[in-house]
Amino acid sequence: MSRDTVVAKRYAKALFEVATQEQKVMEVEEELKAVVAAFAGDEMIQKFIASPNISDASKFQVLIESLRGRVSAPVLNTIQLLVERGRADLFHQLLEGYLKMEEDALNIADAKVYSTYKLSEQESAAVAEQFGARVNRKLRIENIVDPTLLGGLKVVIGDTLFDGSLSGKLDRLEKSFNRRV
Repeated sequence: MSRDTVVAKRYAKALFEVATQEQKVMEVEEELKAVVAAFAGDEMIQKFIASPNISDASKFQVLIESLRGRVSAPVLNTIQLLVERGRADLFHQLLEGYLKMEEDALNIADAKVYSTYKLSEQESAAVAEQFGARVNRKLRIENIVDPTLLGGLKVVIGDTLFDGSLSGKLDRLEKSFNRRV
């Protein structure tokens, strides 16, 4: 494990503990996701944060002005610490560490559900219930439309793939024919 990963986990743990105390675990998750997406998606922000010619105080002042009212104090304080200590490059790893702690503490797992069309809320809930029972976790569903499946679903939870798609069944059938030949 790299030194950056260890450092990011420490920040994530501290932030998670504060979020738990304030009963804002899910809110902090959403705020972190938004901050990481904003930083990753804007090259100017990345250059600004990485610039050695701009003082940490100035960087943080600009960040405060842009984030005030949009993120909670624990997230803002964590950002300040990372910027002051020259660790702004750890935002993505901080988010990953936070999500892992949240998943473990709340017994949650993320699932990517591939389907040929956008699932309704009821269909997503049914998939979450059925596959959540298989992995003994509450699932957060991310629906990805993939018309190449032809029909059915493909569900990815962590490293596990549940392939009930028509294209997957046809592939397995083809392979079974090829083994017999």
